[in-house]
Amino acid sequence: MKTRKKPTPSLRLRELCTALGRIAPTSLAQKWDNVGLLAGDLDSAITKVVLTIDLTGPVVDEAIAWGAEAVVAYHPPIFKPISALRSPSRDTGATVWRCIRNGVAIYSPHTALDAAEGGTNDALAERCDLTATEPLEYVDSPTPAQCKIVVFVPGTHVETVADAMFDAGAGHIGDYSKCSFRLHGRGTFFGGESTDPTAGVRGRKEMVDEVRLECVAKAEDVPAVVTALRNAHPYEEPAFDIYPLSARPVRGIGRVGRFAKPIALKPLARKLRRATRATCVQIVGPADRVLERAILVAGSAGSLPLRAGLGPGVVVITGELRHHDALAILRHDATAIALGHWASEHPVLSRLAERLQQDLPSVKVRISEADRDPFSAA
Repeated sequence: MKTRKKPTPSLRLRELCTALGRIAPTSLAQKWDNVGLLAGDLDSAITKVVLTIDLTGPVVDEAIAWGAEAVVAYHPPIFKPISALRSPSRDTGATVWRCIRNGVAIYSPHTALDAAEGGTNDALAERCDLTATEPLEYVDSPTPAQCKIVVFVPGTHVETVADAMFDAGAGHIGDYSKCSFRLHGRGTFFGGESTDPTAGVRGRKEMVDEVRLECVAKAEDVPAVVTALRNAHPYEEPAFDIYPLSARPVRGIGRVGRFAKPIALKPLARKLRRATRATCVQIVGPADRVLERAILVAGSAGSLPLRAGLGPGVVVITGELRHHDALAILRHDATAIALGHWASEHPVLSRLAERLQQDLPSVKVRISEADRDPFSAA
């Protein structure tokens, strides 16, 4: 007897967006960038996803022919405000319109993926055989802002006040809860005629053994925590302080690292040309210069490497360099390799495909075959 196969539950676009947000948190993106879901219905079903560097006409053709419901385009096709979406047209808006008309969602990670752990710059660093890489820049953590709340409590009531603060949301650090710090000391006070002190008497300077109790809390939980400590505290006017905490810096854009073995500029350029499928590789500096350290910026480096300690034995590896930045690199007695914008970023797609396939096993992920470097060798 044949049994009917149970239908596989459909995965929704919002789940794809959540997975991409875990891989490359949008909070890591540069302020000028336009990342995240650019077009699409969050409740639509997703079974197939195409990954590409650029959303071009041929890539859209490929996605539609394959039956994909979403395209992850590294470069955002919607960047500046657009006033119209028309087809046929030679504008980028025409490709966006075709995607919308055919039910293909568009998501762009761009500089969020550049900064993310295991993202665009780390994929390029892997092909350079770099070790002990560090970011060129750090950005504020996407973790919500926190405060430290400090309250002074008589020893007999420490646990009561602490438990009240914990129940109101304080004391969470990572996967740990009920976290606090306690320090014993002595507090003094002088109660006026209208007071009714819990310890000592009014009209006289008193000295009381107290505990300094410290807990962290999310900024939005602070009002509830303060109310809880006031209600649980035995004093009429409990003394407490609230200290805003700075977000922890996390890895940002670019990478700096050392080569596993020193290598000359020209052999390194040839190695990277093969590893990245680059078609138009350029070098800046003596071809036989031996290199020990690299500064990586996938895509366009701009002046960012000039702040990273250039000198002999240092190479800047990027997609493209401006003429005046190349001259500045030479003035610092350093070298550079320009792989081409597309070629320096394309290696990340294989990493991204693997991560998405692990996180969303029911979805088929494909790296576009129609995506091409717009430049070619003469």
